[in-house]
Amino acid sequence: MSSQDIPEENLPAEQDHAHGAVGIADEENPFADPGLPPHEHRIQDIDERAAKRSERVVALLFTVSMLATIGFIVAYLAIPNDKQIFVFPIGHISAMNFALGLTLGVALFCIGAGAVHWARTLMSDEEIADDRHAIEAPSDVRAKVHADFRQGAKESALGRRKLIRNTMFGALALVPLSGVMLLGGLGPAPGTKLRHTIWAKGKRLVNMNTNQPLRPEDVAVGSLTFAKPDGLEEHSEEFQTEIAKAALMIVRLQPGNIKDKRELEWSHEGIVAYSKICTHVGCPISLYEQQTHHVLCPCHQSTFDLSDGARVIFGPAGHALPQLRIGVDSEGYLQALGDFEEPVGPAFWERG
Repeated sequence: MSSQDIPEENLPAEQDHAHGAVGIADEENPFADPGLPPHEHRIQDIDERAAKRSERVVALLFTVSMLATIGFIVAYLAIPNDKQIFVFPIGHISAMNFALGLTLGVALFCIGAGAVHWARTLMSDEEIADDRHAIEAPSDVRAKVHADFRQGAKESALGRRKLIRNTMFGALALVPLSGVMLLGGLGPAPGTKLRHTIWAKGKRLVNMNTNQPLRPEDVAVGSLTFAKPDGLEEHSEEFQTEIAKAALMIVRLQPGNIKDKRELEWSHEGIVAYSKICTHVGCPISLYEQQTHHVLCPCHQSTFDLSDGARVIFGPAGHALPQLRIGVDSEGYLQALGDFEEPVGPAFWERG
C-alpha cells in the first residue's frame, strides 16, 4: 500500500522542510539542480496498525536476542568441553563451540536486524536538503543542531514506543554478559600460585643433568650447577609449569668471599642456591663468571653478583635473585630448608 491509495485527509501533514531549490540551467550554471523527488509516505506513516506490527517485529527481534544471550550462558555452563557433535556438512565439532557461536551470532544479528527494521519502518525517512555552511558554528547553527536533535529524537518515537525501547535496552544489557562469561575460559584464577614454588623443607636438590641428588662434595668451588626439586620428573604433566618457577642454580664460593650476611647464613659450606629465573622478564640465567662471581642473563644482559646477595649490578632487572635456604639431610644430601621467601621471576603487582 502506498500514499496514493489513502485519502488525502488520512495523510500526515507535511513538515516544513526544504526539499532543495530547483535550479535552471544557464551559461554560468550548465548543471541545474533537479531538486529532491517528492516524499512518499510508508504504510507505517499512514496506518497505525502497520506501525504497531513493525513495533512488535522489532520487539520480537530484541527479545530473541535476549533469549539467545541467555542460551549462550546456559551452553557455556552446561555443555562439557569434550562433548562432540556431528553437524552437516562441517563434520564432528565441539558442541560447546557450536552452541556458543550460534547463540552469540543470533543475539548480535537480532539486535542489528531490529535496529535496521526500526529505522526503515518507524523512524522518519524524509530526505532533507541543507545548505553548506562555514566550519565555525555560530549560535544560530548550534541552536539548529539542538533543534534537529530534538526533532530526530521525537521522530524516532523512542519515548512513545515503550515496547521497543524496553526490549532494546534489555537486549543491549544482556549481550555484554556473553563476553563476561568468556572470561571463565581463561582458566581458574591463579590465586597465590605465582608467589610459591614446590620447594619445601626436606626436598633434596637434584642435578638437572644427571637426575641424581646432590651432595656438597659434588659441587666444586667456582662451578655452576643447575638443580630441580626431588620428585619433579620431566615426563610429568606439571613439569614445565613448576620448573619455570623452581629452577635453581647452585654455585660454591669460598665462605670468605660472601659479602652478604644473610646469604652466608642461608648457604652450606659456601654453597649458595639462587633462582635461575631472571627478575626482568623471566629468562633463564645461564652464564657465570668465576672470577667476579657474576651471573649474566643472556636476554637483556642483567647482571647479578652472587657474592653479594645476587643484587643487580647492571641491566634492566628490578631486584635481586631470590635465594633458597639450604642444608644437608641425615644422609648427607643437599636439601631445601623451605620455599623462597619472595616470588621468583619478574616483578609484578604483589611486590612493594
